[in-house]
Amino acid sequence: MGAMTDAPPDHVTDVHPDAVTVCVSRVVDPSREAEMISWLTAGQSLAQLFPGFLGVGWVRPAPGHDTWHALYRFADADALKAWEESPQRHWWRESAVGLVVREVGTEKRSGIEGWFDAPTAQVLADAPPPPPRWKQAITIFLVFYPASLVVNFLALHLGWVQALPLPLRLLSTIVVLTPLMVYFGLPWITRKMDWFLHGRPAPWRRGSAT
Repeated sequence: MGAMTDAPPDHVTDVHPDAVTVCVSRVVDPSREAEMISWLTAGQSLAQLFPGFLGVGWVRPAPGHDTWHALYRFADADALKAWEESPQRHWWRESAVGLVVREVGTEKRSGIEGWFDAPTAQVLADAPPPPPRWKQAITIFLVFYPASLVVNFLALHLGWVQALPLPLRLLSTIVVLTPLMVYFGLPWITRKMDWFLHGRPAPWRRGSAT
């Protein structure tokens, strides 16, 4: 069965470049579907009272499975933290004792990290669609190329690196580049190029229009 979602409130329809989507997977007794829907609806009612709330939805388990995937989205990490650490959410989670068999996993997605598919490829209705692959490739190139130039330039001045066989020399640059890209390069370029990835006017054009 498909995901059940609500349209976002009018004041959060703009795309938020720092938005975070969280997916929580829970195993539920299949005979208690109606109770699960009521519990998720109650959580939605609480979450939408918090600043930065953008939307919520859930994916019912496929036939023969018992895992529900609940998704909620906030404008940024601070807004998400305020909800996740709130007494309201704590009370709501405690009220599921006896209903939820166990919680099997939690994932947070934002920016390029958000390109991973949601369970059964169904996501929140108000979440922006993934950028086209060609835009993803261009965005990655914009940070990967200069980073590669810098790392390889530095490697040229390290004699012990140049003395290595080609496979090991290449491995040494990749070992440096990979964490730089994952933890710094990709998050940074995703924020800077969010307008391009999601087909919105460039920041300087928006400024001139006003």
